[in-house]
Amino acid sequence: MGNRLTKICTRTGDNGTTGLGDGSRTDKDDPRIESIGAIDELNSALGLLLSHELPDNIRDRLSRVQHRLFDVGGELCLPGQADHRGVGAEQIEELETALDELNADLPPLREFILPGGCPAAAVCHLARTICRRAERRLVSLNKVEDINPADIMYLNRLSDLLFVMARQLNRLAGKTDVFWRHER
Repeated sequence: MGNRLTKICTRTGDNGTTGLGDGSRTDKDDPRIESIGAIDELNSALGLLLSHELPDNIRDRLSRVQHRLFDVGGELCLPGQADHRGVGAEQIEELETALDELNADLPPLREFILPGGCPAAAVCHLARTICRRAERRLVSLNKVEDINPADIMYLNRLSDLLFVMARQLNRLAGKTDVFWRHER
C-alpha cells in the first residue's frame, strides 16, 4: 500500500459519495459500494466470532477467510480492473473440503435449525446471514457489470460452511441445535 491513511476525517463523503481504489467517486448507495459494505460487515461479524473461544481448526479457517474477504473487497473497489487474484477455484475447493470435514461427524438433519445455541454458534449463524446478504449484493452488482464469478460462488460456499461451523460449535459446547418446531 503506497499511501497510508494519516487523516481519517476528510469530509469528502459529506455529499453522499465515496472514493474508489482507482480515484473515482461514486454514490454511497451504488451497488458496488453496497457489495463492498456487505463484505466488510461480514468480515466484522467474523471478527466478532473470532473473539470467542474456538477450536484451532475453525479459528484458522476463519482467519484465512477474513483475509480472503479483504482481498474480495479490494478487488471490488477497482471497477473494471479486478485481476481476480482474490478468489478462484482453489479457494472455493478449500471451503468445500472444510465443509466436508466439519460436517462428517454431525448427525443428519431432519428438521430446520433456528439460529442459536451456544454464544459462538449464535454469532456464527449471524455471520452466515450476513454472508447470504453479501452474496445477494454481489449478484445485484453482477447484473450491472461483470465481476469475478468466483466471488459469488465463494460466498455461497462460505455461508454453507458457517452453517456447519455453527452446528459443530454447538456440538463441541455440549449443546443441541435449536430445532424449528412447526407444531407449537
